[in-house]
Amino acid sequence: MSMVALPGLKDMIDGISRDRNLPKLSVQAALREALIKGYERFRRTQKMDSNTFDETYFDNFEVELDIEEEGFRVLATKTIVDEVQNSDHEIALKEVQEVAAEAQTGDTVVLDVTPDQGEFGRMAAIQTKQVLAQKLRDQQRKLVQEEFQELEGTILQARVLRFERQSVIMAVNSGFGQPEVEAELLKRDQLPNDNYRANATFRVYLKKVSEGSHRGPQLLVSRADAGLVVYLFENEVPEIQDDVVRIVAVAREANPPSRYVGPRTKIAVDTLERDVDPVGACIGARGSRIQAVVNELRGEKIDVIRWSPDPATYISNALSPARVDEVRLVDPEGRQAHILVGEDQLSLAIGKEGQNVRLAARLTGWKIDIKDSKKYEAAAEEEKIAVVIEARRQTQAAYEEEEYLDEGEEDQEEYQNEGEDTSEPQSPEEPLGTTTAQEESEAE
Repeated sequence: MSMVALPGLKDMIDGISRDRNLPKLSVQAALREALIKGYERFRRTQKMDSNTFDETYFDNFEVELDIEEEGFRVLATKTIVDEVQNSDHEIALKEVQEVAAEAQTGDTVVLDVTPDQGEFGRMAAIQTKQVLAQKLRDQQRKLVQEEFQELEGTILQARVLRFERQSVIMAVNSGFGQPEVEAELLKRDQLPNDNYRANATFRVYLKKVSEGSHRGPQLLVSRADAGLVVYLFENEVPEIQDDVVRIVAVAREANPPSRYVGPRTKIAVDTLERDVDPVGACIGARGSRIQAVVNELRGEKIDVIRWSPDPATYISNALSPARVDEVRLVDPEGRQAHILVGEDQLSLAIGKEGQNVRLAARLTGWKIDIKDSKKYEAAAEEEKIAVVIEARRQTQAAYEEEEYLDEGEEDQEEYQNEGEDTSEPQSPEEPLGTTTAQEESEAE
C-alpha cells in the first residue's frame, strides 16, 4: 500500500497533546479530519468538474494514520457494480473477481487511493494545516464544555491572568485534576471594590458555559451574582449546611447605578426550629460569620432579615434598619403596599438614592411606597387605589371578553367545516359516468 510520508508525525502529535492539554486520540482524530479536507482540495484541483462534488461526495473516504511509519493513507469504500458510472464510489465486478472470485454485485470493498507524495500539492497541505488548527480548537472547546457543564451555578477558585478591554481574563480549575481553563469576567460582573491585579485570586460564580465556535473564553464567571452570596453564607454557617436554617430569598445590587452608593445585599432566612435564631446564626458570635462574608465581598453591606409568611411582617423586616410604624397592603392582588414611617425614618427607609426600598421590593416581590405617618391620608389614598383596581378589573374583563369572542369564532368555523364536503372535487372536464374522447376512440 502506498503512503504519503509525514516526517515527525509522532513528535507532532505528542507536542500538540501536551501544549493544548488534549488526549492523543483527540489530536489524531482532528488530524484525520484535516487530512480528508486536504485530500478533497487535492481532488478539486485535478481536471474534474467541481460541480460533481457535493457535501456528501467524500463520505466514503477515510484517512488511516500510520504513527510508527510516520505517514498516512487514503482509503475509499466502493460498491461493486456491473457497470461503473462513478469511479470514486463504484468498482466493476469483473475487476474485483480477478482478486476475489466470490465477490458479488452490491458488496463493498475498501481500496487504497492514496495520491503520490508529490501529487498531494502545496494548496492541499495549506488546507490541511488550516483545518487542523480549527479542529483542534473545536476539540478543546468540546472538552471544556464537558468538564464544566455540570458546574454551572457553582463557585470556582479563579486567578487573574490579564485584561482585555473592560473584561478580566481569569484562570479557573474544575477541581477534577484537569489543567486551568480561561474564563471571562465582564465589567458588569465585577465588584467596584475588588482589586484585579495580576495573579490575584478570587472566588467566582460560574454563570454560563457557552457553546459554539465563537472566539474567546467560553466560561463566563461573576463576582456580582447573588449566587456568590448564597455560597459564602452556606460555607460560613453550619446551620445552613445542616438544613436547620434556609435561605429564602436574596436581593443584591453589586453595581449600583451611582458611584455615590456602595454595593449592598439583603438576604431573607428562616428556620423550622423554635430554639434557633436564623438571623443570629448567620451573623455569628460578635458578627464573626457575616464579617467573613463581608471581607470576601470587599466591604459590601449585607442585611440579614427574618422571612415571614405574613407579607406585612416580611415587608417590615425587609426595610431594616428602618423602623416601620405600619404596613398597609392596599392592593394585595397587585402586590402593592404603603409603608408608614416616622419623619426621622423616611431617609433611612428609602436609603441613599432609593437603594434600601429598591432592594426590599425585589426581596419581597411587592411594590413598596414609603409614606410619612403624620402626613398620610388614608381615605384619599384608598380612593386612588380603588381607581387603579377598577381600571385593572375593566382591562381584565375586556381581555376575557375578547378571548371568549375569539373562541366563539373558532367554534363556529369548526361547525361550518364539519358540514362541508371535504372530498376531492370532480373534474368538470371528466364527470363520473362519462368517457373521454380517447376512451371512445379506443373502444371503436
